[in-house]
Amino acid sequence: MDEVDREVFEFRLPDVGEGLEEAEIVQWKVSVGQKIEVNQIMVEIESSKSLVELPSPYAGTVIELLAPEGEIVKVGKSIIRIQLAESKPIHEVKIESERTQILVGSGPRNVEENTRGRRQRNFGAVLPTTSAVSVPVIGLIPHNPSTLAKPLVRKLARELGIDLTSLVGTGPEGSISRSDVEKAAGALSENLVNTATRFKSRFEGPRENRIPIRGVQKVMAEAMVASAFTAPHVTEFITVDVSASIQMLARFQQEPDFANLRLTPLALLARAMCVAARETPQINSSWDDASQEIVFKNYVNLGIATATDRGLIVPNIKNADELSFKELAHSIAELVNVARAGRTEPKSLAGGTLSITNIGVFGVDAGTPILPPGESAIIALGAVAQRPWVVNGEIVARHVATLSLSFDHRLVDGAQGSKFLTDVALILREPAHISWI
Repeated sequence: MDEVDREVFEFRLPDVGEGLEEAEIVQWKVSVGQKIEVNQIMVEIESSKSLVELPSPYAGTVIELLAPEGEIVKVGKSIIRIQLAESKPIHEVKIESERTQILVGSGPRNVEENTRGRRQRNFGAVLPTTSAVSVPVIGLIPHNPSTLAKPLVRKLARELGIDLTSLVGTGPEGSISRSDVEKAAGALSENLVNTATRFKSRFEGPRENRIPIRGVQKVMAEAMVASAFTAPHVTEFITVDVSASIQMLARFQQEPDFANLRLTPLALLARAMCVAARETPQINSSWDDASQEIVFKNYVNLGIATATDRGLIVPNIKNADELSFKELAHSIAELVNVARAGRTEPKSLAGGTLSITNIGVFGVDAGTPILPPGESAIIALGAVAQRPWVVNGEIVARHVATLSLSFDHRLVDGAQGSKFLTDVALILREPAHISWI
């Protein structure tokens, strides 16, 4: 083979996830004639699970792009040809390129493995989510009749439809000022205008639009159909007074350890599920049809259903039951942000044991969630809102939410499912029953 042939390297599409067969070329980051360096990102692809950036294992010059953007490419097919900056024997190129391609995901990097041992602790979890409307935490601050605000400020709030208990005061001693109310009203008004604009735009343009079913959406659809027709689903509901949990969240939010981290009721639910799963091990098991065995998991890989621009995915936090409240809160925030940016790694989507979906952010009270394949249970958290509630024989305003538990009836019977659901509800109703450290 002559000198020119030895200096040309063809990069083949690697398997960036277990069992990957194909991927879509989303966007080329380089062009023909461009000089590139080692580790420089060449292309962004979308596998059946996530977006992945592929780096170059060598420095050189791009001489040909072998697959256009939007094309579905099989694993092992050459997608780019590079004129190497230095001549290397063909066998050396192949060996090094194979090693490099195993490492791709978001570019070669040094990865420090977390070898922290399992810790014995009481559990607690915090699941941050983003609300559909960006209004100052309305409905998430505990009701407090003694909220500091002058009479004129209270009157203004009533006229503008703003709940004072939902605001964080910036006035003296934390009091609610007129500007606090006006700012909240302005945010609410802007969101209403934006919502009306979105609804109007839906009916403009072509009468129909068609898009191919591929990538994340295709895989998730196939998985949900398989789950629905394989595992016999049962769904139970419970409505619980979560006022004490909301008050505890507000206290946590004032602590320096949680600075710049938005805490939500979903976070508390995650913690509660990790704790309650210990008492009902069937809820954290799986059905192995091939070996005809039930597999009980002594760990919780907690899945968080996340809506992204490319479809619904359920990445999970490994060993969530080992994490402290603070660690879990940060892990969930990072997981959600990475998922919405389309950067979830395949390993984060595999091995889930128990999952949560937050339908409350859309204002929905309850639902019947479908199990992620291979898992035995999932809880949907409904909207947390103030409602009339009977306390000591009197009707008072309390923060209330509905939990919807779906479980695999092959693994979990009615009594076990009910126990798990009521245990979770008890923790949210009386959070002092467990440690949150």
